[in-house]
Order: sequence, then C-alpha cells, then structure tokens
Amino acid sequence: MTSWTETTSPLPLLFRRRSSGEIRNLASVSSSMLPAFGTVVDEGHLQLKKFVIAPYDRRYRWWQAFLVLLVIYSAWASPFELAFKKVATGSLMPVDLVVDAFFAVDIVLTFFVAYLDKSTYLLVLDHKKIALRYVISIYFAMDIVSTLPIQLIYRMFTGNSHYAQVFGFLNLLRLWRLRRVSELFKRLEKDTRFSYFWIRYIKLICVTLFAVHSAGCFYFWMATHHKTLSNTWIGTQVNDFEHKSIWLCYTYSIYWATVTLTTVGYGDLHAVNSGEKIFSIFYMLFNIGLFAYLVGNMTNLIVHSAVRTLFMRDAINEIFRYARKNRLPEGLKEQMLAHMQLKFKTAELQQEEVLEDLPKAIRSSISQHLFRRTVEKTYLFKGVSEHLTVQLASEMKAEYFPPKFDIILQNEIPTDFYILVFGALDVLKYKNGTEQFLSKLGSADLVGEIGVFFNTPQPFTVRTKKLSQVIRISHHHFKEMVQPQNEDGMIMIKNFIQHLKDLKQEMLQEIPFLTESLDELNIEHIQANENTQYNELVNFHGDTNMEETNETSTQGAITLRVIIHGHHPDEGDTNGKLIHLPESMDDLLRLAEKKLGKRGSTVVMGDGSQVEELDALRDNDHLFIF
Repeated sequence: MTSWTETTSPLPLLFRRRSSGEIRNLASVSSSMLPAFGTVVDEGHLQLKKFVIAPYDRRYRWWQAFLVLLVIYSAWASPFELAFKKVATGSLMPVDLVVDAFFAVDIVLTFFVAYLDKSTYLLVLDHKKIALRYVISIYFAMDIVSTLPIQLIYRMFTGNSHYAQVFGFLNLLRLWRLRRVSELFKRLEKDTRFSYFWIRYIKLICVTLFAVHSAGCFYFWMATHHKTLSNTWIGTQVNDFEHKSIWLCYTYSIYWATVTLTTVGYGDLHAVNSGEKIFSIFYMLFNIGLFAYLVGNMTNLIVHSAVRTLFMRDAINEIFRYARKNRLPEGLKEQMLAHMQLKFKTAELQQEEVLEDLPKAIRSSISQHLFRRTVEKTYLFKGVSEHLTVQLASEMKAEYFPPKFDIILQNEIPTDFYILVFGALDVLKYKNGTEQFLSKLGSADLVGEIGVFFNTPQPFTVRTKKLSQVIRISHHHFKEMVQPQNEDGMIMIKNFIQHLKDLKQEMLQEIPFLTESLDELNIEHIQANENTQYNELVNFHGDTNMEETNETSTQGAITLRVIIHGHHPDEGDTNGKLIHLPESMDDLLRLAEKKLGKRGSTVVMGDGSQVEELDALRDNDHLFIF
C-alpha cells in the first residue's frame, strides 16, 4: 500500500501555500490539481518530501514563465538559422548555447516535480516514480534531442562543420518547446485575472506571426538551394542576393509571406521555378485554413461581447410589437421598456443564474453579506432573534426598478412585501380619479406589509422616485419562518402595532378599518395570554384557510378578526368596521351597537345564512347585523 509520503492529495498543499501567500488566486491553479469527488483529504499531512517540487509552487511557475520567453526566441531562431546558415554558426550560436543550458536545467528539475496520478487524483511524491514516469514518456526523449547542441558536439568530435543543412533541420526540433506556450495560453484563458478577449487575441497574433516567419524563412531556404540562383523568386528581383545583407533578404521573405497570407498578391514577388510553385500551392492551401481559424475566432470573440446587446434589442422589439398589437397606453409602454433596459443593465449585479448553481450555504452567505444590515434596520424586525434575521436575509430576493415604476398597485392582491435597500419611493392614493401623494420612503423602509398582514387589497400605490433596489419576500415563506418563533412573532406584532399608531393621519384616514381597530390592537391585551401569540401572528398574515385552533387558543383572547356591517346584505355596500371577535353572541351584539350606533338582534353572513355559533366563523368574515 502506498504510504502518505509517496502520495498525498494536492488540496491541503494548495491551502497551505495559499495561506502563506504563494498562491493568491485560485483561478490561476490548473483544474488538474483539484482532487476528484470523493477523495479523502488528509489535512494532517501537509509537508512535501525533501527535494520535491509542487507543480503549482509559485517559484516553479515563475521558472516556467521564464522558459516561455526562451521558447519565443527558439521559435524565431530555429527557422531563421535554417534559412540563413551564417548566423547559425556565427552570432546566434552563443545565444543558442545559453538557451539550451536553461532547458537542460529544466530537464533536471523535472525529475523532482511531483505529478498528479490520473487514476487516484493524488499527488505522487516518490522520487523513483517521478523519475520513471518522466524517462519512459515521449517528453524526456524530445526534451533531450531538442536541447543537445548536436552541431557543436559533431564539430568537437570531427573537427569539421560538414552537413550544415542536416544540422539546420535538426535545430527545428527546438520547436517542440512550443508546447509550453500552448500550455501557458490554456492556463491564462482559464485565469479570471486576465481578459479572455485579449488572451485569445494575443494568441491569434502569435500564431499568425509564427506562420509568416516560418513560411518566409523556408521560402528563402528554397531560393538559396536552387541550382540557378537567378531563376528564383528573389533572384529575379535582387541580383547576387546571396551576398546581400541578411536583413534585406529577410525583409523580402517576410514581405512575400505576408502578401501571400493576406491573399493580396501584388505580383512583384512570385514563384518562378517548379519547386517554388509547389510550395506556394501548399502554403496558400494552409492559408485558407489559417484564415478561417483566425476569422472564426475573432468573430466568436466579437459576437460574444455583443450577444447581450442583441438579446436586449430583440426583447425591446418584442415589447414594441406587443404594445402596438394590444394598444397599450404610452405610459405603460414606457414602464415596460424602462424595466427591460434596467434588467439588462443590472444583469451583472444580480446574476440569478449563477447563484442558482451555487450551494445553499454559499447563497445564504451572500445574502447575509448584502442584505442583513438592511433587514436589521427595518422597523418590523427590530429586536428579533439573530436566528430569524439570518433566515429572513437568506430568503430575500433582490430586484431593481427604474424611476417612476409602480412596485405595488392600489387594490391589488397582496403576495409580497418589500424592503427598500437604496433609492426613494412615493406612497400614493388614487381617490375620485386623482392621484394624491401621501409620503416618501427611504432606505430600510417596509412597504406592502399592511395588505399582507390584514389580508386585504393593498391600500396604496408605491412608485419609485429614482433608480431603486428592493428586496422582497413572499408572505407564505415569511409565515413558514415565523410560525415556530413565538417570541419573535410577539416582538414583530408589537413593532407592527406601534408602526400603525405612528402613521401619518392622512394615511390612517385612507384605511377606515385600521382607524377603528387600533384601540383593540394594544400590546397589553396581546400579552395577557401567551398561548395566543402564535395564532395572532398567523392571523395577521391573513391565512383564511387555516385549520381551527385548539380550544385554549380560541377562548379568552383575541383569535379572530371580522368585519361588521349595520344593515342587511342586500341593502347596499358600505365600509364596515374591523373588530376582534368576542367570546359570545351577546358581546358581539353589544360591540356592534357601540361601533355602528344601533342595536341589532340578527347576525347573518354575506350569503344570507344566519350565524348561530361564533366558533364557525373564520378570520376576515363579513357579518351583517340588523
């Protein structure tokens, strides 16, 4: 069995290095370094063996980045030395030897770099296994042949420099090192610290430059090895070109390769002999594929950056068609357009599709960070337990609304209530065909709770005054969270009653039933019987389909609220009085006389059925007493 010193999960090592500052961004770590699902991570063993290098070690990554710079030089020098053999044994030879020395050092280091076992996803730390894996792989053989200075070794042993062209082609083996550049771009494309667009753009440029450089150098090599130098593509333009400046010939070569790649074809430099024509044919066929690759990638990058704009334009056009077909008012159409535009502008802030894919614990932590302070400042939740506050913040859904947008409409069915995070809201009332301003709301203010708590149509219209963010919660979710929390429910009832009493007189006048019932909603009465706290809170949420409460809860305390009218159901519709249902029929008749100003003897429902037992009534029933 493999011991812990030979294999270990890479995750604890990742944590150790991240905490010590060696890895600052998880996005820079290759996905192959993460353990598979179900891998047991033993955090008790975090130390690497002696002389073992972690593949994600910061210093090793810097070394790899330095080698990439040397690879860029090798990619330029190898074709260049093939075409211009003078530099291969002259000015560039010392540079090549230094570069090869660095890659030789990397070969030695590779024998000490731990690797990830693909079958177990454990980091292998055993020296023998690391060395054996590297030696038997193709990488070791190719690294050796691409690093050895074969031409220098041959000259040292034979004393001559024959077969220069053979060594020129062998130098092309250094292009094996280009795999390091490919791996670098793959890692950078996944690294969120860098722009994906610019990484891909730079990669495409590098591919194009390498193709132009290689084709130009090889085309010049063909000209220098033709039997008749004047019967070549460059010989017809430059007399005695083999004795001209290297950089002049290189400029001609790159010019031809670029003109051919871009399909311009001025005709000043063209293939003359059969070999050049055959090479030009294959080069132009290659250019077709390269051009398609470049155009396809650039198109994807550009379209990807504009796809959200295209979706927004399509959505706006759909709104225009819908409004025109249904002849919607201009103001309503403007609200629809403003909401749609704001939806796309704030998509990056909300990212609902991203949050849905996250675990619930992470989503809850995000909600706590964003909304908890706002929830704690709201009057309704002041003094409640931390447990309930955490639950409330986790269930909140954030929304953005443009200016002059109706969040709540008067007389609509209550389903949610809202807390304003930032922005400003106006509370309005439509009366006799006119719109009346009642009050202005700011950060942490609550709206829509009156309709939700009393299970009545919303008494006011709430409209945004400027760009606003609100968080909302469904009253069904709210009730499910509050039902088990009797103490917190009592605190919220106190806060709600106090808020109602603190409302402006103008707002109270617009809610007739509320004015009459405030005297009944006193804290001392609610505190008289602790067993009724739960039911009182539930009834405030307007659960008209709630099951009957137990006998203890329905006696001697406020359990139900009903609306009384002082006339027969068929005699007209007038505003009733909201009261708490007394314990007996006689008490109900006496309270009705006090509220309605006349004595009645018969109690019926809206459908005309006579009420004989108060226990049969439900919350918010309409009673007609005459």
